[in-house]
Amino acid sequence: MLSRDEDILKAAETWRKDGRGVALATVVETWGSAPRPVGSNLVIDDEGNFLGSVSGGCVEGAVVTEAVDVIESGKPKVLEFGVADETAWQVGLSCGGTIRVYVEKVS
Repeated sequence: MLSRDEDILKAAETWRKDGRGVALATVVETWGSAPRPVGSNLVIDDEGNFLGSVSGGCVEGAVVTEAVDVIESGKPKVLEFGVADETAWQVGLSCGGTIRVYVEKVS
């Protein structure tokens, strides 16, 4: 789901105030044909609910799964998806590009 940056950050703040664990995923690098630009965000809670987009839908599932791990561990991760990645077709990134996504816990 695409949302404005303000909506995504407001959701992160509201979810934290509600006592949920929250992570923020941000596109930090793209190469070739990438579905979303650098700076695109996805906010995820500890139950896998999310708002925003880092890939137009093609890798959100994988990012949500990793984000839940980041919430539990508190350790940020950099994820990379692209056509050279053997999981690219599995997650739906067959557009010919590569994206790098930074996932961090919101405290």
